[in-house]
Amino acid sequence: MSLAPSAAAPSHATAAAHVTGVAYGAGTGALWGLVFLAPELVRDFSPLLLTIGRYLCFGLIAAAIIAPRWRSLVGGIPRQRWLSLCWLALTGNTLYYILLSSAVQSGGIAMTSLVIGFLPVAVTVIGSREQGAVPLRRLLPSLLFCVLGAICIGGQALGNGALRPWGEQWMGLACAVGALASWTAFAVGNTRCLAQLKQLSSHDWNLLLGLVTGLQGLLLIPLALALGTGDHDVGAWARFGAVSAGVAVLASILGNLFWNRMSRLLPLTLMGQMILFETLFALIYGLLWEQRLPTLLEILALSCVVLGVLSCLAAHRRPVAAAH
Repeated sequence: MSLAPSAAAPSHATAAAHVTGVAYGAGTGALWGLVFLAPELVRDFSPLLLTIGRYLCFGLIAAAIIAPRWRSLVGGIPRQRWLSLCWLALTGNTLYYILLSSAVQSGGIAMTSLVIGFLPVAVTVIGSREQGAVPLRRLLPSLLFCVLGAICIGGQALGNGALRPWGEQWMGLACAVGALASWTAFAVGNTRCLAQLKQLSSHDWNLLLGLVTGLQGLLLIPLALALGTGDHDVGAWARFGAVSAGVAVLASILGNLFWNRMSRLLPLTLMGQMILFETLFALIYGLLWEQRLPTLLEILALSCVVLGVLSCLAAHRRPVAAAH
């Protein structure tokens, strides 16, 4: 006797999971977009110091939360998963944030936004190779909107950006491409790890990731001291600490929690589109920071973000309609 549910049941369940997943994706973007404000609030601090400050706070908060149940939490985690945590912490947090901050400082927000804007495209293309994934040809409209949106955002920033030496531009481009590759590897690897770790909640996995990232931040302190921390007064360090703690709580704790929950609700091809919400909210926060209205290119970019997500949702719903 078959125990499979009727066709309508999984359809509704899948649709509800997709809606919830998109909501988590929007929340993630709203929180992660705040990261772009941090360098503006503490401009006198280097990308390395920003990375250390953010992830030391993340690690300390994570350690405090999981300390009471440490033994029960880590008892069933195999050694291979700890190696995965180290790799994911490096690619998705430490290395990515250093490269992203360096790209902004060397090449400007313009070029960095254009390159990082292709994150959804990279993740979606990789996800389309997964077994049972929506074919890439069905995702072409969504990918086209992603590319157009990234070009609009980057074109707007390029039009307003100051001229920089070619050496700095190429260095910034290299860092941006490195950040793109680093976070793409994290997004794919993190999703696969979560799928294999049914005994761990998304929140606990994020806390363990934060703990490992905090340890990586500790290892970077000698390098930061060797390179010099700059001449800052007590007020500047206090502001740096407050910004680091705020980004750790909002972006690393809550933002990553939302992302991990979304990763268990959406397929990889659809999950990639959710990264565009970070670009969307980063642009909104930037407009609020600069106290101005969006330009025509920025409005077009926002439209492409919305259309890209909607067309991707439509591509994932089409097999459901065919089943009826």
